[in-house]
Amino acid sequence: MPRCVLLLALFALLAGCASQGQVDPHGYRAEGQASYYGARHHGKKTASGERFDQHALTAAHRSLPFGSKVRVTNLRNDKSVVVRINDRGPYARGRIIDLSRQAAEQIDMLRAGVVPVRVQQLGE
Repeated sequence: MPRCVLLLALFALLAGCASQGQVDPHGYRAEGQASYYGARHHGKKTASGERFDQHALTAAHRSLPFGSKVRVTNLRNDKSVVVRINDRGPYARGRIIDLSRQAAEQIDMLRAGVVPVRVQQLGE
C-alpha cells in the first residue's frame, strides 16, 4: 500500500512538471511592442513590493496578476523567454510589456531596445 501511495505522488509530481511552460489556451495572449528596463531601476521596489533585479527573468505588465508566468517571443527572430510578472507598466504608449534586462538579452533585443513580441500566459 505505501508503495502505491508513493507511485501516485510521483505521478502527480511529474504531471505538474509536464504542464510547466505550456501556453494556457484560455489565458492572456497579445502582440505588440516590448521594451526593457535595467540598471537605472535595479534594486528599486516594484509594484509587487519586491526589489527589481535586472538579472532576473521578470517583467512589468499593466493587468496580469503578480506571479503570472508568460512566454514572450521576439517576432523578429522567434526567440522566446519565460518571465514572471512582478511589476506594473509599461507606461510608454504602444507597449504591452517591459522586460528585465536579462529577459531582453535572452531574446536578443538589447540593441534594438523595442521589438515586436507575442505574449502568451502560461498555465499553472
